Amino acid sequence: MRFREPLLGGSAAMPGASLQRACRLLVAVCALHLGVTLVYYLAGRDLSRLPYLVGVPTPLQAGSNGAAAIKQPSEELRPRGAAPPPPLDASSEPRRGQDSSPDADFRPGLSNNLTSALVSPITALSLPACPEESPLLVGPMLIEFKVPVDLTLLAKQNPEVKVGGRYAPKDCISPHKVAIIIPFRNRQEHLKYWLYYLHPILQRQQLDYGIYVINQRERSADLTTAVTAAAAATTAATLAGDSMFNRAKLLNVGFQEALKDYDYNCFVFSDVDLIPMDDRNTYRCFSQPRHISVAMDKFGFSLPYVQFFGGVSALSKQQFLTINGFPNNYWGWGGEDDDIFNRLVFKGMSISRPNAVVGKCRMIRHSRDKKNEPNPQRFDRIAHTKETMFSDGLNTLTYKVLDIERNPLYTKITVDVGAPS
Repeated sequence: MRFREPLLGGSAAMPGASLQRACRLLVAVCALHLGVTLVYYLAGRDLSRLPYLVGVPTPLQAGSNGAAAIKQPSEELRPRGAAPPPPLDASSEPRRGQDSSPDADFRPGLSNNLTSALVSPITALSLPACPEESPLLVGPMLIEFKVPVDLTLLAKQNPEVKVGGRYAPKDCISPHKVAIIIPFRNRQEHLKYWLYYLHPILQRQQLDYGIYVINQRERSADLTTAVTAAAAATTAATLAGDSMFNRAKLLNVGFQEALKDYDYNCFVFSDVDLIPMDDRNTYRCFSQPRHISVAMDKFGFSLPYVQFFGGVSALSKQQFLTINGFPNNYWGWGGEDDDIFNRLVFKGMSISRPNAVVGKCRMIRHSRDKKNEPNPQRFDRIAHTKETMFSDGLNTLTYKVLDIERNPLYTKITVDVGAPS
């Protein structure tokens, strides 16, 4: 039996022509539907990760050799033996702050000490949340302290870092608003290395962060030459006690001052001479207090003892307030980190840590600072943490802000923290 196609346009069509046209139309409709679906799908995704997913390197992504390109030749990313970047001679002028009263009440969020609060980086409300684990991390890094660091050049290599050391990701909204607090005195070269390594690391970790260097005033510099020998001896003896370093009190000051700039929800407390060797060791807060520097080269890349909480640690705002901050009465070296550990335990918290591989850190070798000798009272004070933690901390903190500098890569706040009682 012979089938014939119906007449179209007054002439006989080729056999199967109608079926072919129908198939073509169906394919076109399917392609259109797929295209529309793909557009709507991508509109709700983090498009900044698209180059990463298809293997195309971006300015904030690791290259084929496992190193990240953050627009500067970072020391941990430069091949061994490569020449350092050329230094620049220009320097930036800091912006000054204003004195404050040492008896100011603790009111987080108020701007009674800072003349002007920093404005957080602008983020579009339509931006997606940053992923839980950043796709920009490179893992283990080479950390060396052989090449001098020029801060002016470093600022140019980190153009996304705003004045005062503030940064937030441009392509996503980070839930981690981190203030990094560094207790400081006479360690400028160490600070340069810290900034050199940490700014690229923190950007790869996709944190919304600010850097605060809390500088303890060197009161011995106030001595004048126009005094008698007897008066000079008496004054020197008084100022010697005044200038003893107080790490924990400076950390309390940093917590209080940082909250006047921005609504931080996490605080990382870091010594200026410690550099992480793996950027997967994230400088952020967790559900429990976080000890970050768990495997220091100084201790053979292991914990010196189970209760050790020194070096670099992170506490959320609520965790810090729960323990009344840190103690103010540890003058000189040692003891305050064990007191902090005790406070956390007494409030029912436990310490979280990265593993010993991810948690590796390098320390910049140096001799012990003057006026930071071991505290002979530290063991007695540690033994009484439970009785003293609510009478010695944020609620008894007194200090005076002497100067505020908004530098391109960090905020430096010089304070007078008083003298041992």
